[in-house]
Amino acid sequence: MKDNLITHINKFVKLDEHEAALICDSIGLVEVKKKKFILKADDICRANYFVSKGCMRLYFINRNGQEQITQFGLENWWITDYASFETSHPSIYYVQAIEDSELISLSKKTMEELLLKVPKLERYFRIIFQKVHTASMRRFEYQRDQTDEERYRHFVSLFPEFVQRIPQYMLASYLGFTPQFLSKIRGKRESRSKNQEPRKE
Repeated sequence: MKDNLITHINKFVKLDEHEAALICDSIGLVEVKKKKFILKADDICRANYFVSKGCMRLYFINRNGQEQITQFGLENWWITDYASFETSHPSIYYVQAIEDSELISLSKKTMEELLLKVPKLERYFRIIFQKVHTASMRRFEYQRDQTDEERYRHFVSLFPEFVQRIPQYMLASYLGFTPQFLSKIRGKRESRSKNQEPRKE
């Protein structure tokens, strides 16, 4: 698991052997079974998690009592409630495993110590946060400018394998429409695919 993190960091900044060893000696390893939680609402988020294997989701319960997914965490993605992590205030979010997952845990104290010992990590996390922010802004733009069906098709084109890994109701929650509407879109898509298939002579 640790090798996955070092490989990911090296895509953005180049670590030497000493720096890589410092990081590997400091981080924690967490195995999470499917449907288990690493964070629940009203708890304080104590760590930032790097997904080495599996799939996670971050969600809250909206005013209608429904789950609203705001983020997924696949392999080589970070997932946490940054507001609670930074302020030590209780979270409004849940972080749950969609699949059996293997995570690397980085506590706030450990993260601050590593940033001092390995200054390159400042650049690494700045790049990661910029990517997260950019993705969030684009998501808002898609919600504003695209129809529900366009938004679904765009997401599928970007993450075709991921769409096959998660339950339909979770994808609908993330994209902002009902599972019934998603079923309707998928039905139309499958119908078009069948109509486009060449007829056998």
